[in-house]
Amino acid sequence: MRAWRALRRAAASSSSSSSSSFPAEGKPRRRAWGTSLSPLERVRRLLPPEEAAAVARCAAAPPPQAPREEEEKEEEEAAAAPRQALVEAAAPRSGPFRSGELALAEMRRKHNAPLKLLCRLAAEAVLSSPSGVLPHRDIIGQLPGQVLRTSGGARLLLRRPSLDEYVLLMPRGPTIAYPKDVSALLMMMDIHPGDTVLETGSGSGAMSLFLSRAVGSKGRVLSYEIRDDHHNLAKKNYRHWRSAWEIGHMDEWPDNVEFILKDISTAAADMKSVILDAVVLDMLNPQCALPVVHPSLKQGGVCAVYLANITQVIDLLDRIRSWKLHFLCERIIEVTHRSWSVLPAKLKHCKSSQVVEIQENIEEPPQNDYEEIHVQDQAVLKESKYNESLSDAAEANHSVPYIARPSHWQEAHSGTFYSPLLVNQSMDLS
Repeated sequence: MRAWRALRRAAASSSSSSSSSFPAEGKPRRRAWGTSLSPLERVRRLLPPEEAAAVARCAAAPPPQAPREEEEKEEEEAAAAPRQALVEAAAPRSGPFRSGELALAEMRRKHNAPLKLLCRLAAEAVLSSPSGVLPHRDIIGQLPGQVLRTSGGARLLLRRPSLDEYVLLMPRGPTIAYPKDVSALLMMMDIHPGDTVLETGSGSGAMSLFLSRAVGSKGRVLSYEIRDDHHNLAKKNYRHWRSAWEIGHMDEWPDNVEFILKDISTAAADMKSVILDAVVLDMLNPQCALPVVHPSLKQGGVCAVYLANITQVIDLLDRIRSWKLHFLCERIIEVTHRSWSVLPAKLKHCKSSQVVEIQENIEEPPQNDYEEIHVQDQAVLKESKYNESLSDAAEANHSVPYIARPSHWQEAHSGTFYSPLLVNQSMDLS
């Protein structure tokens, strides 16, 4: 026990002696590596005093700060704002349908024939179709391109109508100028934005709408009509299209058409103060308007005449020659469009049937190998050993036979319209 006490006293005396080696503040003495100079201080002590002071100032200066995230975000938004403004000004709205704009509903009927219904959206209105009704409130707020079902279960594809679709479905009195003919006339006349164009025969307003878009906001269209009911209908259709366009698009449709209720043959005094870049005549007797519009038409300007048959074309050319008008007939064309139906062949017993290519003056194949049947406007063959082998080959190549033929339904009209293009020339054609 005495030995253990002696060891404890010796340990206590050694700890007291070690504590006396600390400084007076009670802090341990710093080691040598803690008091050593930094590399920069060592280099600075080797330099002259002036250079050492410059190095010290550079070391003491605060480092440059990076721009804040808010400032960077504001700069990016400022740079992207002009591009976004151009995109919004040039592109139509991709938003949902709104009350007051036009909506086009399309559905498929028998023989895959389309049925298009045009309506102006209103919260309390209803769209009626042969397969049921669809309230307008179910369309408003929906994005174009969606498929909705009527009360009878029919599927309707909803979208905004194009100009040619609106022209074909809008209320009409007289026969309209069809889009396929109007597009050919516009290309032949080469109308530019900013041109001044004269139209005789407003009709239902179809030609006026296409001319309005062609000449743009800086152009001008003068539309003469002799009948009061046609004059009012053309103005109404034009106004309805403009109002619907403003609701569904960012830009405004130009208000550049002036509808005039007057006979063009009595408007010689009005034409003296107008310089025309082009003239479109859509009337029963266009030869009566040629002497009136001739003085106002620019040298080398174009006058396009829209006629229904070739007999009227002959009468017009004969009148130009007999009256010795300074016009030269440059071209007479007929514009025809044909709709086609391209559909996969009917499937029978999970195997695609072979397509029959319909041609004239070709010897028909043996009856035991081919037998043509018509099911819903599709020509298919009954299954046979020959047909089965072809069907197996088609399935092996992952291909499906298709049938292409002119549709039994054709859009627009079945009549023929001729458009003689008359170029103003200062020459005697007699």
